[in-house]
Amino acid sequence: MASLSVGQDVKSYCGKCKMSLYHTIMVMEGDKPKKVQCNTCKANHAFRDAPGAKKRSTTGTRRKRAVSKPVSELWKEALESSTKRSRAYSIREVFEVGDIVDHVKFGTGIVQALMDGDKVEVMFQNDIKTLVHKK
Repeated sequence: MASLSVGQDVKSYCGKCKMSLYHTIMVMEGDKPKKVQCNTCKANHAFRDAPGAKKRSTTGTRRKRAVSKPVSELWKEALESSTKRSRAYSIREVFEVGDIVDHVKFGTGIVQALMDGDKVEVMFQNDIKTLVHKK
């Protein structure tokens, strides 16, 4: 089982973006992230689970802890499982979740979420970016 370390990506709640997004681990405390940097807005803050996330009980049976995969592995898996053809990114295009985007600067990515009506969250090989569409 792989363990988390500084420089890896992990999902954390960003208070500035007001959503759970991928963050780069900046500081570890034991085997848990302590400080992270949001990959979308670049804000540095303490690692925190999404609001309303259930806290684990320290009593009872032990379960294996899920470890978040690096963005590059998630990106590769998403592209391999997709049946859609890639399209060149343009601010004027309309994208849906699962669409494959070819961006001039960031490369090939896959749309992960629709945001605020005119934005999409796109996972590229090394980063997750928020891009504008429908303009």
